[in-house]
Amino acid sequence: MLENRFPNIKVIECGVKQLKSEEHCILTEDGVQHVYKKLCLCAGAKPKLIYEGNPYVLGIRDTDSAQEFQKQLTKAKRIMIIGNGGIALELAYEIEGCEVIWAIKDKAIGNTFFDAGAAEFLTSKLITEKPETKIAHKRTRYTTEGKKKEAGTKVNAGNIGSALGPDWHEGLNLKGTKEFSHKVHIETMCEVKNIYLQKDFRLSKKKSLTFPRDHHNQPVTTDEELWPVYVELTNEKIYGCDFIVSATGVTPNIEPFLCGNNFDLGEDGGLKVDDHMHTSLPDIYAAGDICTASWQPSPLWQQMRLWTQARQMGWYAAKCMAAATLGDSIDMDFSFELFAHVTKFFNYKVVLLGKYNAQSLGSDHELMLRCTKGQEYIKVVMQDGRMMGAVLIGETNLEETFENLILNQMNLSSYGEDLLDPNIDIEDYFD
Repeated sequence: MLENRFPNIKVIECGVKQLKSEEHCILTEDGVQHVYKKLCLCAGAKPKLIYEGNPYVLGIRDTDSAQEFQKQLTKAKRIMIIGNGGIALELAYEIEGCEVIWAIKDKAIGNTFFDAGAAEFLTSKLITEKPETKIAHKRTRYTTEGKKKEAGTKVNAGNIGSALGPDWHEGLNLKGTKEFSHKVHIETMCEVKNIYLQKDFRLSKKKSLTFPRDHHNQPVTTDEELWPVYVELTNEKIYGCDFIVSATGVTPNIEPFLCGNNFDLGEDGGLKVDDHMHTSLPDIYAAGDICTASWQPSPLWQQMRLWTQARQMGWYAAKCMAAATLGDSIDMDFSFELFAHVTKFFNYKVVLLGKYNAQSLGSDHELMLRCTKGQEYIKVVMQDGRMMGAVLIGETNLEETFENLILNQMNLSSYGEDLLDPNIDIEDYFD
C-alpha cells in the first residue's frame, strides 16, 4: 500500500460530502472533518450518458465500469456504441465475438484525433482479421489493488472510481457469445433519437433492421429477433441490441465542491486554474480533467482531457503547491510547451504532436501527407514554412525528430515535399 512505501502520506478512503473553503476543511461522507493548508482537487470527470437511469446504457469511465462492461459483454450477441472519441475507437476494434453497431455524429471515425484521411487509413483495419501479435507498450503500466466489489453488484454511476488510463482494455476479455473476430458496422452523421425497452418497442409497432452484412448498398431486412433494447437513430434506422455503450465524452466532476464555494468556472464546466494550477479560491489547486486551463497557452499546446495530460498536470500542481509552501517561485513546466500524446488505435502506434489538426490556425496553413497503406500514415501541419503539428500512425520513428522541429520552429521552406520523402533519412539529417 502507498502508506507503507511513503510514511508521509495518509490515504482516506471516503467520498467528499462538502468543501468548506473559508474554513480550510473538507467534510467526508463518514462525518469527519479534515483540515488542510493547501488542497488539490483531482476528482476527474464523469461520463456524459446519453440517457441517465437506463439499465441498458453503460458508460465506461473508470476501472469499475470497465469490469461491469466486460461482464455484460460475455452474454452479448450485439452491442451499440454511441460516440466517436478514444474509448469508442478502442472498443470498435478490440471487441470480438459480438456484432457492433457504431453510431457517430461525424463523417468519419475518430474526429477528435484524426482528419478524414487518417480515418480512412484506420477504417480499412476494421474489415480485416486482427493480427495475432499486438504492438508492444513502452510505458509504465498502472493497475489497481485493494478491495474487490462483491460479485453481481451494479456499478453506481454516482461513484467514480480510478481513471482508466491508456491501456484500460489490456487484461480484459472483450469477447461476446459468437465465434468470429470483429464485425463492425458504422452509421455516420447521426445521433440517438430514441431508446426503447423491448416491451415499449413491441407496442410501438416499429421495425428494426438486421445487422448489415457488407459495406455495399444491399437492402437490409427486418430483424425478427427480440432484443432487450432498441435504438432509433436520427437517420431513421432502428437497431436492436443487448446493451448500449455511451462513449460521448465527459464533464468535469465539480459538483461535490461547488456548494458554498464561489469557484470561477470555464466554458466547459471545469474549475479555472492559472499557470500555477491555482483555482480562484485561496490555497485550492486543481489538476486533470476537473480543471480548465485558463492561462495564455503556448502556441503549440492545447488542453485535452487525456490520461497523459492529467498526469502531467498532477506532477506540476504538486511542484507548485510545494513551491508556494516554501515561498519559492517556479517556472511553467516544460510539458506545457508542446502538446504530445502517444497512444494506440487499431493496433497502430499513434503519436499526436502540437497543432496536429491545425487547431486555431485558421486557413493559413498547409498539410503534407505520406501514406503507405496498411503500414503508416504521416501528416504534417505547416505554417509560414514552420512545422506546427503532426500525426504519426504506425512505426514511423519520426516522433522525436518532428517534436524537435516543432519546438525549435526552424524554417523548413527550402526542403519542400522532401521533408516526407521516404528515401531521405530525415531522422538522421536533423539529428
